[in-house]
Amino acid sequence: MGSARSALFNWLYAQSTGGEMILRIEDTDAALRKPEFIDAIVKPLETLGITWDEGPYYQSQRRQFHVDAVEKLVESGHAYFCNLTREQADERAKEAGLPAGYHGWSRDAGIEDGDDCVVRFRTPDTGEVVIDDVIRGQVTFSCVELEDFVIRRSDGSPTFLVANAIDDADMSITHVIRGEDLLNTTPKVMLLWDALDLGEKPTYAHLPLLVNEQRKKLSKRRDDVSLMDFLKQGYLPEAMVNHLALLGWGPPDDVEIRPISEIIELFKLENVNKGSAFFDIAKLNHINGDYIRQLPVETFISMAEPFVYGVDAEIDWATNDYDADVFAMVAAEVQQRVENFDQIPSFVSWLFTTEVTFDTESKGFKKAIIKGKMIPEILDAMHERFTDVAWTADEMNAAVSAIGDELGARSQVPARVAITGTNAGIPLWDGAATLDRQVVLDRIAALRALV
Repeated sequence: MGSARSALFNWLYAQSTGGEMILRIEDTDAALRKPEFIDAIVKPLETLGITWDEGPYYQSQRRQFHVDAVEKLVESGHAYFCNLTREQADERAKEAGLPAGYHGWSRDAGIEDGDDCVVRFRTPDTGEVVIDDVIRGQVTFSCVELEDFVIRRSDGSPTFLVANAIDDADMSITHVIRGEDLLNTTPKVMLLWDALDLGEKPTYAHLPLLVNEQRKKLSKRRDDVSLMDFLKQGYLPEAMVNHLALLGWGPPDDVEIRPISEIIELFKLENVNKGSAFFDIAKLNHINGDYIRQLPVETFISMAEPFVYGVDAEIDWATNDYDADVFAMVAAEVQQRVENFDQIPSFVSWLFTTEVTFDTESKGFKKAIIKGKMIPEILDAMHERFTDVAWTADEMNAAVSAIGDELGARSQVPARVAITGTNAGIPLWDGAATLDRQVVLDRIAALRALV
């Protein structure tokens, strides 16, 4: 989710300023050079409608440029070879009474390159690296607090730090907009930039972290953060884009639900907040529901079909149970009530199954049935009159209303519970009239047996 938000803000900035967005796949790590990792980057962007003007470029295909840069840094004395593992460096630090980490042990050891050697950048002993961040303001890092960081792994592959410096320069990148969690890598890239004499540096903007309702950073292990999973649940790409745009930024007029064209027009990078951005599922549901209600009914029906009847449907209806015409009849009412397509079966399942389930422990059941007035009498009267009432919505509705009038009790709610299994939902009687009479009678009897 965080990557999608970062890509969106890059795209919004490019669109709002007339710039160009470059898609670069940072795959210097061999473990990331797999089709599934590439698809996990590209497909969500395509689904959200985030387009790029150049690329995708792959850093792995530009490796020689990065290797050349590492060699240049070694030759100029800005980098050196180191054959210590992290564990060995920590052990030396412990013996010296220093904090865990690397403390320049190999700087002047004259180590020659070898199979177990990495290349480390020689961080200046004094001075500061100052980042004029568009969002966070001026951020200063003391060089003495930056360890000599690795720019080439022991397998000979350059790290993303040197790759980013070289590629940003070669591709004339003017703005780097990314998550706050990468802020601590920026001074390292800037030091490399100076050591390689790459010219004017890009402008940096570090977006606020995304947090959950406990205000903890979104985590793959703990939170739902997969964009594609949200889309599979029935969230519209347009709604997701709208919501992502609000994670750290807000329109000056406080109108949050609006077309992407208006968001582009209003978007200003300097108006992005530096405080953490709450990924609010309730707000996403509200936005998505609004977008769903804006769909033409015919479009809603078409988009709903995979969630109601198909290989991805939550309920595997028997072939003869599902009726597309019945769903089309109630679709407009369903559309006004759902916040994502995954919720649709809960509104219509009673129309396409023989039996319904009564949640006897729910507050709704207890309020409507257990605490309801004259429930057994209402159900008995319904069963009797539904045996021969004209099987139309108007006549069924009239019969239940008459029972309520005669008994001096609310009859519509228990009727709804008996027929649908729940005390809330879409208007009852048009759908109920499509059911077989015996099915309805059996449901009334099943509820009566519980009370």
